[in-house]
Amino acid sequence: MSHISISDLGEIQQRSERAQALRHGQPGVGSQRMHLLICGGTGCQAAGSLAVMNALRAEIAKQGLEEEIAVVETGCNGFCALGPVMVTYPEGIFYVNLEESDVAELVESHCKNGEPVERLLYKDPSTKKRIPHMRDIPFFALQRLIALKNRSMLDAESIDEYIGRGGYQGMAKALKEMSPEDIVAEVKKSGLRGRGGAGFPTGLKWEFCQKAVGDTKYVLCNADEGDPGAFMDRSILEADPHSVVEGMVIAAKAIGSHHGYVYCRAEYPLAVHRLQLAIDQAKQYGLLGENILDTGFDFDLRIYQGAGAFVCGEETALMRSIEGKRGMPRPRPPFPAQAGLWNKPTILNNVETWANIAQIITNGGDWYASIGTEGSKGTKVFALTGHVNNIGLVEVPMGTPLRTIIYEIGEGIPKKHRKFKAVQLGGPSGGCIPEEHLDTLCDYEDIAKAGAIMGSGGMIVMDDSTCMVDMARFFMEFVQDESCGKCTPCREGTRRMLQILEKITEGKGVPEDIDTLEELAEMIQQGSLCGLGQTGPNPVLSTLRYFRDEYMAHVVDKKCPARSCVALLEFKVDVDKCKQCGLCFKNCPVDAISWKKKEPASIDLDKCIKCKTCLDNCKYDAIY
Repeated sequence: MSHISISDLGEIQQRSERAQALRHGQPGVGSQRMHLLICGGTGCQAAGSLAVMNALRAEIAKQGLEEEIAVVETGCNGFCALGPVMVTYPEGIFYVNLEESDVAELVESHCKNGEPVERLLYKDPSTKKRIPHMRDIPFFALQRLIALKNRSMLDAESIDEYIGRGGYQGMAKALKEMSPEDIVAEVKKSGLRGRGGAGFPTGLKWEFCQKAVGDTKYVLCNADEGDPGAFMDRSILEADPHSVVEGMVIAAKAIGSHHGYVYCRAEYPLAVHRLQLAIDQAKQYGLLGENILDTGFDFDLRIYQGAGAFVCGEETALMRSIEGKRGMPRPRPPFPAQAGLWNKPTILNNVETWANIAQIITNGGDWYASIGTEGSKGTKVFALTGHVNNIGLVEVPMGTPLRTIIYEIGEGIPKKHRKFKAVQLGGPSGGCIPEEHLDTLCDYEDIAKAGAIMGSGGMIVMDDSTCMVDMARFFMEFVQDESCGKCTPCREGTRRMLQILEKITEGKGVPEDIDTLEELAEMIQQGSLCGLGQTGPNPVLSTLRYFRDEYMAHVVDKKCPARSCVALLEFKVDVDKCKQCGLCFKNCPVDAISWKKKEPASIDLDKCIKCKTCLDNCKYDAIY
């Protein structure tokens, strides 16, 4: 299709709106085909969703049902732990853990006879009841979607479907009806803060760049998501890439830019593919490129693939990488809004921030500001993972308590004999929050008071099998490995902190090591050039704040209370607690355990390799 006008955009929206209303069974739109929307995000693809989708299409063709049933591949559904997942419309039945072998039964029972296959429905971990409808599952029911508005609702590779969900209307409004100053004012009114970690007011950043003097300006998207356990940006790009494109065009009008880049790590091939397709489709429709929507405004957008360096998530390092230089941060000021990419005025926001922009322009800043708390407006997307029943993407209003996310949306800790210990927020730059602070609200201020940061949205839940010293060691190892080496405090300080943590987990630590860790942490925070070093010690400091007794057990008693640090373990069976079930014996990979029915197990320490398989499989805490 050639370039479209505003009226063409409206016609496409109306046509696609009706098609989606038919799909989702909205009243007053006549009869509809059955639609099987199967998740095609990276997680579900890894679990076999493409094979299931192909089998569905083959079975439907075999049954001669092509006119009655459509199979649609969507982006990430969000419920990553249960993939491959599928939603059937118009009923809204939610299926989980699908396999190719389930397809024939699904088509025969559900598609032909209208009887859902109960064994494939979601099972509530608490009640063990099957819940058929997606809307009734707590994981979905308790969320509020803005950035994830189109999650699992459309074909991520169809621009028409995006337009049918209101896509590009915000951009049309910004280009046709608003001045650059109006756009910035609306974003400032919304109270949106950057979702990449620092939480700087988005509208204020745009205003600085708008007022900066420069014949060339740039708009950048940071999709270099590198925190362990984080997959928010990847999933948005896979499910709704046009929302990012639209947001960036709006920003370009606001600051007077005609060039933009999306910096995306090469390890995200599906996200890169769908984003490139979205850019190509937008250019074909005249929604990107020259004379957008006949408004006389030009904006071109390209993808730059990063090589996976975590430090390139820092804005100045990212810009140097695009320039073809080694990705290393530079001192600020000048800030990028005055001198960024190629020393030109530049704004950079992350994927989630961009996904909010079009809806703010369409619905108004006041609408967005009505959600959340006084200092933190709107919603926040978290990647909920770790020791929690419901793993996946969660979008909640700012101000939602951590307890609600973990115990209501996440439905708590999987193993009944395990207890919640802490939740890590903000990845390597963040900190852990223990159980006594679970009622902390998810906003920038409250989380900072608790000793963590919002970060980009990683949320790793840990039960009492987690050693907090070893957890701090893991994050410090990550920070040390990812340090670019430019500044001495980060390069050498993180290495020394890692050496001390390794020494402690090996049972060789002394009490003075804890004082040294705190001294090093302060030095690194104050002396590092960029955010990687300035926040790198946070996991160590937060674990010392809340779990100092665990450090002391390692250095004084030479014990790991969580029974995690292998060097400090010697496995034995508590005969009083042993239920003589034989699970440890059956799961030992080296036959180090002896057991007979109605007798307690015993462990041969000479054969034991300290793999902790027996510890993980014992339901009665009888291994010590």
